[in-house]
Amino acid sequence: MTGTVVIPTWLFALLGVTFVLVLINKLLIPSVRWFFRKKLNKAINELNQRLNIKLRPFQLTKRQVLLDRLVHDSQVLEHVQQFSLDDEVPREVMMEKVQQYAREIVPSFNAYIYYRLGFWLAKKLARLLYRVRVNADQSEKLKNVTDDATVVFVMNHRSNMDYILVSFLVAEKMALSYAVGEWARVWPLQGLIKSMGAYFVRRNSRNPLYRKVLERYIDMATREGVCQAVFPEGGLSRDGNLRPPKLGFLDYMLRNYDYRRDRDVIFIPVGINYDRVLEDRTLLLSMDPKAEKKSRWFAIKTTLGFIFNNLRLARKHRWNRFGFASVNFSESFSIKAYCEKRNLNFESLDTDTRFEKIEVIAQNLMHSVEKAIPAVPLAIISSVLIKNTEKRVDDGLLSLEKLKTDAHQLMEKMESNGGKLVFPHKDNDWVLQTAIERLALRRLIKIKNEQVELMPNQKNVISYYANSIKIWGQQSF
Repeated sequence: MTGTVVIPTWLFALLGVTFVLVLINKLLIPSVRWFFRKKLNKAINELNQRLNIKLRPFQLTKRQVLLDRLVHDSQVLEHVQQFSLDDEVPREVMMEKVQQYAREIVPSFNAYIYYRLGFWLAKKLARLLYRVRVNADQSEKLKNVTDDATVVFVMNHRSNMDYILVSFLVAEKMALSYAVGEWARVWPLQGLIKSMGAYFVRRNSRNPLYRKVLERYIDMATREGVCQAVFPEGGLSRDGNLRPPKLGFLDYMLRNYDYRRDRDVIFIPVGINYDRVLEDRTLLLSMDPKAEKKSRWFAIKTTLGFIFNNLRLARKHRWNRFGFASVNFSESFSIKAYCEKRNLNFESLDTDTRFEKIEVIAQNLMHSVEKAIPAVPLAIISSVLIKNTEKRVDDGLLSLEKLKTDAHQLMEKMESNGGKLVFPHKDNDWVLQTAIERLALRRLIKIKNEQVELMPNQKNVISYYANSIKIWGQQSF
């Protein structure tokens, strides 16, 4: 029996499209993938020739492979089994949670995006907003770091600009991986951040299973030599003072460390400071329990409005950069040398003893960070203003001449004690005058008849900047 099979036009078209897609997938796409993979590998090889510390195989491994490795890590599986028994939850349910946590944490590093897009954006944004200054001998601080070591920058956290600033300044030496809070998990920022090698962290989570997955990822990255940057304070400084260090990240890096077996971990303390912290008033407001809590959308809207307003001023040639942004690198700290000297093996310590040892290291690192924080001009002026306000000089008024004289004395005191000053111009008086004018422009002070007056209800903002160099400003001058 013969006959004609009639099919609808739409079905014929669908079959045709399906055939073409299958053909492309089988024949063309592999060729395209091979072409781009070849170009990427060539770019990575050229890049590694320039970097002090080469990109690690761990960073270049496919994300799915890293996810599988993390999800099926022996310690993670052991915790899954234990939690499943204790909480009477099916193992499959616990494994689904582990996979969710792993997808949140594990980045999708792309070297091309990091250096072609990320570095370019960081460089442009940093130089657009600030006069960027770094201590001249940073190369010397990094020169002694061996290529097989894991480098960890330990930094104070002044602003969300910290990520951008430090990444830009060390980009020609290495690629950095950051831990980023949940604030950045918004489209399209989330995808860009993950492609830059950063990983998201639920900072306030007390879920033991989540903490175990996070711990294992950090341990893997550290063992594989991934260069990292951490903020032991655990968040932005709210009042300008250094916050007490949280030990979680350092503990994750070191709890399984054995100096006889593992590669060296080199901690480099880094001090960061700004003439203008973009979030200063918001941070201070967050300390007021009576202040109305703002939504994430409000913060985003406010930030965009701030950017738009400054772009408008720039178009009218009325905008100027926000002063100096400065980074200072301190002497490196080798954990292998530290442990060898004390015959210290973290892997063999009980929990309490391990935390005691790590706290000592954390305190020493934060002390180095505090001493490394550069004294930008506005911090100098703010320190003098607070000092004289406490003394109630001239009923709250301070002459411009005395303000500058005291500022010069503080600078001399700092320099003699090893403090890092950010005064690139030979005319320090001009730099100080500019800082004073910036304070007046923001209506934090009022200048009249060569007298300076701290504006009402603005002392907290001035203190915020003075606190950044409190270790020096508290000294007599």
